Amino acid sequence: MNDGLIDAFRHNAWATRELLRVCRGLTREQLDATTVGMYGSIIDTLRHIVSSEASYCTRLTGEEPSWDRRAGEQPDLDTLARRSEELAARWERFLAEPFDAERNLVIRWPGGTHYNVPAGVVLAQALHHGNEHRGQICTILTSIGVTPPELGVWEYAEATGRMQPRPD
Repeated sequence: MNDGLIDAFRHNAWATRELLRVCRGLTREQLDATTVGMYGSIIDTLRHIVSSEASYCTRLTGEEPSWDRRAGEQPDLDTLARRSEELAARWERFLAEPFDAERNLVIRWPGGTHYNVPAGVVLAQALHHGNEHRGQICTILTSIGVTPPELGVWEYAEATGRMQPRPD
């Protein structure tokens, strides 16, 4: 029903999967690396990406993930990969049905103010947030001499067969 959003969320899941794949080859010291202007270390940013995505998905679906997204734990890369795959499946289920993009969700900001936020804005934030922080991790990787993966939509389309060369 929400066909136009399927590729956007599949790209999101693919990009996180690719970044986790690259990060599996890093040392503990490299995973703890950061640089000025970033959210935090590579591993902390990966944890933030997955837990925040779970929060956005929960707000929209009312369905909590199979893990406690508020526990403050520090999952390893394999756990993050499993959680990311669970989120990808949850987004697929969510997007398989119609939804009201104008439905207001009440979101409390850290300062205590409550906002009415349309579901469509939360959906956009879920995608933007992942892209923003994956880009930060790629910057950190570059700064420590590791070639980051190409995570663009064109790369996703080519890697998944959504885009193919035309025979001349």
